[in-house]
Amino acid sequence: MRLLKVATCNLNQWAMDFDFNTNQIKDSIAKAKQAGAIIRLGPELEIPGYSCEDHFLELDTVNHSWECLKELLVGDWTDGIVCSFGMPVIQGSERYNTQVLCLNRKIIMIRPKMWLANDGNYRELRWFTAWKQRDQLVEFQLPPQISETLGQTSVPFGYGFVKFHDTAIAAEVCEELFTPNPPHSELALNGVEVFMNASGSHHQLRKLDVRLRAFIGATHTRGGVYMYSNHQGCDGGRLYYDGCASVVVNGDVVAQGSQFSLKDVEVVVAQIDLDVVASLRGSLSSFQEQASCKTKVPSVEVPYSLCRPFNPKIRLSIPLKIKYHTPEEEIAFGPGCWLWDYLRRSGASGFLLPLSGGADSSSVAAIVGCMCQLVVKEIADGDEQVKADAIRIGNYKDGQYPTDSREFAKRIFYTVFMGSENSSEMTRSRAKVLADEIGSWHLDVSIDVVVSAFLSLFQTLTGKRPRYKVDGGSNVENLSLQNIQARIRMVLAFMFASLLPWVHSKPGFYLVLGSSNVDEGLRGYLTKYDCSAADINPIGSISKQDLRAFLRWAAIHLGYSSLAEVEAAPPTAELEPIRSNYTQLDEVDMGMTYEELSVYGRLRKIFRCGPVSMFQNLCYRWGARLTPSQVAEKVKHFFKYYSINRHKMTVLTPSYHAESYSPEDNRFDLRQFLYNVRWPYQFRKIDELVHELDVKDVQDSGDHEIVAAISDGVGGMGVAAAGSGNPNVGF
Repeated sequence: MRLLKVATCNLNQWAMDFDFNTNQIKDSIAKAKQAGAIIRLGPELEIPGYSCEDHFLELDTVNHSWECLKELLVGDWTDGIVCSFGMPVIQGSERYNTQVLCLNRKIIMIRPKMWLANDGNYRELRWFTAWKQRDQLVEFQLPPQISETLGQTSVPFGYGFVKFHDTAIAAEVCEELFTPNPPHSELALNGVEVFMNASGSHHQLRKLDVRLRAFIGATHTRGGVYMYSNHQGCDGGRLYYDGCASVVVNGDVVAQGSQFSLKDVEVVVAQIDLDVVASLRGSLSSFQEQASCKTKVPSVEVPYSLCRPFNPKIRLSIPLKIKYHTPEEEIAFGPGCWLWDYLRRSGASGFLLPLSGGADSSSVAAIVGCMCQLVVKEIADGDEQVKADAIRIGNYKDGQYPTDSREFAKRIFYTVFMGSENSSEMTRSRAKVLADEIGSWHLDVSIDVVVSAFLSLFQTLTGKRPRYKVDGGSNVENLSLQNIQARIRMVLAFMFASLLPWVHSKPGFYLVLGSSNVDEGLRGYLTKYDCSAADINPIGSISKQDLRAFLRWAAIHLGYSSLAEVEAAPPTAELEPIRSNYTQLDEVDMGMTYEELSVYGRLRKIFRCGPVSMFQNLCYRWGARLTPSQVAEKVKHFFKYYSINRHKMTVLTPSYHAESYSPEDNRFDLRQFLYNVRWPYQFRKIDELVHELDVKDVQDSGDHEIVAAISDGVGGMGVAAAGSGNPNVGF
């Protein structure tokens, strides 16, 4: 037997904080060594942090990464353990995203990434070059300060693997796993048994199984040990990296780390018998045949043994059941952990949320409540870092710390119901009950006086006072009266966030939370610079349908029972007067349902549909219940308001990324914001298709009528045919 113990990590790094990141790396190595591991794998670009973005273009970022690597190598951190570190490296005039493999205070080789992530949230080609020389390893001249310290002048650089006395290992960096022809295929044929994937993979609802299927598939038919390491947490942007460090052996998951956690460092360890890899490969005739005529991959030989011999006291890691969270749990834990990282790293003392009693703001409140529960649980489990952060943020004294989530929420969470004459008692009551359940410091504020002051000023200046539509006003008046309420709430929210801590003798400031969902953003069903214009928004890319499912789940599993009543209520902005014959409803205002919006969003972004192809797709999807003309009107209506309101996406509150059809303008959904909202060419093409379909329907209908008439034995030729006894006459 060849026994090998490996360790892979979830690290909560912080982009550009080199001291913090280096200490985290040291902590992970110490934990790996303590567990007896001989290989330690960290996440992609772990030294500077993955989300440095245009900081990667600065030479400082590369130089500081080398300085941190030097610190790791001059100490005893790499003694007796192979470590793979992620950092940027400049070779010649090109900048590469690399994994630096080290052992016993020496660099074994530097492996540059060959296939860069460059879609969705990723822009690696903006900062890095893909390594294209697959047939050789080149000699890389180490920076002078590194070579003098390590006694090495150069190291192998490029695509290749490392041969030890008893096994072979290789790096496969993040995106490379998901390419049509991933490196692990030919590396396995070259004898590589251990694959190390350093990744920077973000959370997205219902995405984890895609990732795990890739690990499993990589070793199921060709054998091998697949190690996966990832970032975990908010390292400075909209993404939450969702960890799930794993080890897979011959297609079986034998170790899996957490997907959502407040821990800064999590090390996942597995004990493996490498002979099972050799045994599987030896039993596959196709593998043997392909290995005999393989393309040779360059390698570096290291005279060192990684494996231990047979020892009956050592217990091997066995296949386990993969842990998946439900979408409702993902909505609770992902944004909850992201909020905690943002809070503790921003210097803020808490959050303030305009709580309307509706589904969206109630979802945000529940996520903050979940965050408080996670903090208390982690402290109870002995996490000293979470405890220290909570004591600082909550302003605890005399050795006290959070032991109750409601008490902790009271210290760090303000909720404000900003009602007007248009607000119902039901939403006011729901907001108060939910705030009590969570434990927030809740205020009930009337904004009517402020609204009236604005309208009086306008009337003094113009001699006119706008009216709501239900009171005989125009659409322009009606919209302006709604917008002024929303914008007043935004101004008040930021004032409260700044001054309420001062009023209550608390240090610092509070972050204002937004609560606009992805569907409303896509449709533009929000006021520019209203109470959705906040510091951060944990639900900005979550659909209304998913939020309603989350509310039902949270009512039970988070203990906020009032959320069931919130979820059951019809969505309404409550910006217009309530009358006996009129109640404002979101879906009526939008002219489309939230379910339809979700469909439009997925077709527009995920399936890359313009108006014409969306119309064609929806004719297939909705053709059983809608005519082509009706489908066309719905598509035109959506694109009209999408393009009218696209400019709002440029000022959308930075939001947690959770959905693949997010309209977020800053990183993810790069489209113009000035459109010809009439879409003349596209809408004309749709009209032509509708006309063609209508003509075809008439022709088909006529053919059906002739066939039906013949079948019934009526009509000229049909009667003759029936009478003649010749069934072919008349056809």
